Amino acid sequence: MSNAQDLTSETLPAAIASGVALVDFWATWCPPCKMLSPIVDAVAAEFDGNDGVTIAKVDADAEASLVSQYSVSALPTILIFKDGQIVERFVGLRDQQSLVDAVNKALGESD
Repeated sequence: MSNAQDLTSETLPAAIASGVALVDFWATWCPPCKMLSPIVDAVAAEFDGNDGVTIAKVDADAEASLVSQYSVSALPTILIFKDGQIVERFVGLRDQQSLVDAVNKALGESD
């Protein structure tokens, strides 16, 4: 079971509008995406209960409009949003701690 929310073009704007959001763009055919998925779930578990943080996934094949809108050219791509604005972008596999650090950095920028 995934701890991260699945977002679509209909639900993403509200999910990133306020606070910090980590959004993983992935695809079923992408081996690094499959390796990243449990890492994103672990990050989601780490921030579970923090109302200011959203951890989510977007199926790039199902949401081509979002892929285009956010200029996602390779998978996996992780975007860190702060109040609706992209503050950090990762392309490729990342470890759990670097993602946690990126979310915490974005949270710190709100002070």
